[in-house]
Amino acid sequence: MSPLDRKLTRDLWRMKGQALAIAVVMALGVMMQVMMSGLVTSLDETRRSYYERYRLADLAASVVRAPDHLLHRIAALPGVQAVEGRVSGAALIDLPDRTVPVQAQALSLPYDGDPALNAIRLEAGRLFERGKPEEAVLLDSFAAAHGLRPGDTLEATMNGARHSFRITGLARAPEFLYSAAPGEGIPDDARFGVLWLSPAAMAAAFDMDGAFNELLIGLARGAGEQPVTDAVDRVLEPYGSTGAYGREDMFSNRFVSEEIDGLRDSAASIPPIFMAVAAFLLNIVIARMVQAEREEIGLLKAFGYRSGEIGGHYLKLVLAIALLGALMGCLFGILAGRAMVQLYLNFFKFPFLVFRLDPASFAIGIAVSVLAATAGGAIVLRRIFALDPAEAMRPPAPADYSRAGRWRGLTSWLDQPSRMVLRRFTRTPFRMAGAIVGITFGMALSVGMITIQSSFNHAIALNFEVMDRSEAAVTFTHAVSDKVLFELSSHPGIERVEGRRDVAVILSNGRQTHRGSITGLPESPVLNRALTPDLDPIHMRREGLVLSSALAAKLKLETGQTLTAEVREGAQPVLELPVLGISDTVMGAPAYMALDGINAALGEPGRITGAALRLDEARADEVYVWLKGLPTVAGVALKRESREAFERMMNEGAGWSRFIMSAVAFIITFGIVYNAARIALAERSRDLASLRVIGFSRGEAAYVLLGELGLVTLLALPFGAALGAGFAHILAAAYSSELYTVTVVFQPATFGNAALVVIAGAAISGLLVKRDVDRADLVTALKTRD
Repeated sequence: MSPLDRKLTRDLWRMKGQALAIAVVMALGVMMQVMMSGLVTSLDETRRSYYERYRLADLAASVVRAPDHLLHRIAALPGVQAVEGRVSGAALIDLPDRTVPVQAQALSLPYDGDPALNAIRLEAGRLFERGKPEEAVLLDSFAAAHGLRPGDTLEATMNGARHSFRITGLARAPEFLYSAAPGEGIPDDARFGVLWLSPAAMAAAFDMDGAFNELLIGLARGAGEQPVTDAVDRVLEPYGSTGAYGREDMFSNRFVSEEIDGLRDSAASIPPIFMAVAAFLLNIVIARMVQAEREEIGLLKAFGYRSGEIGGHYLKLVLAIALLGALMGCLFGILAGRAMVQLYLNFFKFPFLVFRLDPASFAIGIAVSVLAATAGGAIVLRRIFALDPAEAMRPPAPADYSRAGRWRGLTSWLDQPSRMVLRRFTRTPFRMAGAIVGITFGMALSVGMITIQSSFNHAIALNFEVMDRSEAAVTFTHAVSDKVLFELSSHPGIERVEGRRDVAVILSNGRQTHRGSITGLPESPVLNRALTPDLDPIHMRREGLVLSSALAAKLKLETGQTLTAEVREGAQPVLELPVLGISDTVMGAPAYMALDGINAALGEPGRITGAALRLDEARADEVYVWLKGLPTVAGVALKRESREAFERMMNEGAGWSRFIMSAVAFIITFGIVYNAARIALAERSRDLASLRVIGFSRGEAAYVLLGELGLVTLLALPFGAALGAGFAHILAAAYSSELYTVTVVFQPATFGNAALVVIAGAAISGLLVKRDVDRADLVTALKTRD
């Protein structure tokens, strides 16, 4: 081993604590990059494989009733590779442990369980047998939520008739990675089920003998989706089709895609912030560390070592720390990613999920670490190499502080250590500014993550306490007369009723389109309200729409502009409607209109498809039992259950990563403060030891250093709060999607908690550094050449 390499090992061992702290900060930034990039890659690949293996349809279309022979005509259309017709219908499952019936979807399935499209994966039990219409296969996530197994019986109402089924098997399907009741945007395994029945059982239940009401289409390779969609719509138009649509509008795929896209946005915007903070800290620390080696560099040059050899030596030192951090980050990222696989396996309902690494994330992490470290060292080395060996071996000439500001009027009542702390700020403003900037970044990370935590909680409270002030929502099997509202309001236990109508539409503004619905509400709704960003109620109007902020952004619309609404039910009129307002929403991307206005546009006055209810809590169960027996009721949703499902969705999906990032942010914050303290100690170790020699006590000597750290920390807090506000907006945009919107909400407690995190980190760092100050070698101070 060469002398320089032996020096390298001694230097690394001497500064092992600080080197490890720097490496850990860098490692956490790299870990975020590797973990999140790997998860996005894994989820994308798993989704693609799952869809391909079980042949998820590329297009789907619903009709009222179409004959089976039509399938041959559709199969002959250009671009169509596979066709599957099936019977689909709504069902209500009656469970003994629930007073409210559970909505479900019943689907026909060939006896061999192998349809041309949308196959199922049998997880337990077997398929139903021919000639046994009472047998059924149940969605396994719904069965798990209610403790159902093969062999159990199930009571369900379909098309007004009650049926009893025996569960023969449990299955998963790519079209039900996420399942939610019609009219609800929140997936909940406990409140929506799927039954696969034999073709004979479904035909008998829904009067579909020799017919189908749902069409699935697989496209040939290279076929365009829009030409096939147009051709299919022309064929199905006489049979009451609502229009064919692609995968992007299938609820389950749309939800999964939004979650993966949200995670992808987070992976693209959040890890770089963490890595930038870590790289900035590494750059500062390396630069100051090399500056502290000035005399050693001069001595090496005096002994004949060339600048290239000395530069290579310090480059090795820098790279050792940077690569240690990068490799630790890669390892942590792999371990963290594998640990999160099970979480996402349960959340996304994939039957399998293998964590796949993204090679680019490793390259980015290592490159950022190395470049940040070498940049910090190279700038200082270049300045030192310009000196003659004799000049470099001397301590730097004392700075001229004659023009430095003085703390007149303040020093008269301060003791000597406090005056030393204040003079440090006056005489080395750039070094103090660097320390302040470093801690500012730590404060910003804490503010951003705590703000996002509060914003998630605010979103839940806003939706379920301010916007939705009902206790339950009723959905009808079809559009019914609004006279049913009088029947509901007159029933004991129901205190208030508010009707609504949901109409399926395709909204478009030029090339921007959205398949969704228009929700008709009373002109002055009370139970289910649309609000402005200032939380003021918006009154519905007959002549135009109120769009949610998410939908307005998707369609690129502002108040006063006009959009096209293609109604996909009834007479299917095409409406030109102005945008009258933008509402602040949390869930989904709704569009609102006055109930009378949407009914008039459809030529169907006095019709509703659902109602919001305010109940007498003491009689709520009686109301639920009564609603269960009404033939026109398709389902009843309880707000408390919807809230619980929404909280699970936000805490277990892509939003769950915010907990990991919060922990990482707090660790990085501590690392930044600790390294700032260690840098200050390295720069002033001789000064502090000298103070001890001339009579300062341990506490007074430590106060000079820790007072500086405390003042730097306090000055960084307001700057960190301002920077953290911007960071919070970046996080909110990354987490928001078409399914839910996270609005940044700043509360005084947010900044207070973030400041406590930074101050606590400074206090712990100060205690660790004070221990080193107390152990200072006074003999070394006496040998110092000045």
